[in-house]
Amino acid sequence: MPAQKYDLEDRLVDYASLVVELTEALPSTRAGNHFAGQLLRSGTAAAPNYGEAQAAESRRDFVHKLGICLKELRESRIWLRIVQRRTLLKASVVEPVSRETEELIRIFKTSIATAKRNEAKH
Repeated sequence: MPAQKYDLEDRLVDYASLVVELTEALPSTRAGNHFAGQLLRSGTAAAPNYGEAQAAESRRDFVHKLGICLKELRESRIWLRIVQRRTLLKASVVEPVSRETEELIRIFKTSIATAKRNEAKH
């Protein structure tokens, strides 16, 4: 049986889908709509920005675009923390998205550090 191919872009698309699902479940209140809009923007931005990174014009451009992905994920983490703190959704809905956010942040931090090391070598 062949090893499963790891595709970060697919994972980011799946993450964006989770964010969409979560934001659709938020209450239709003034706060719920605001949080949903902000989280929807930041949580769905990492995937297309990663696509931009794949077409980077230089190593420096690649690192910069990965940094944008990381910024969007960090913003999403904060919006998720606010949603959790306000208990707008059950923890069982928010926790998986929060966990995936943390994992993706770690992946991007490591990728950026590696890309910077590789850039310094050349």
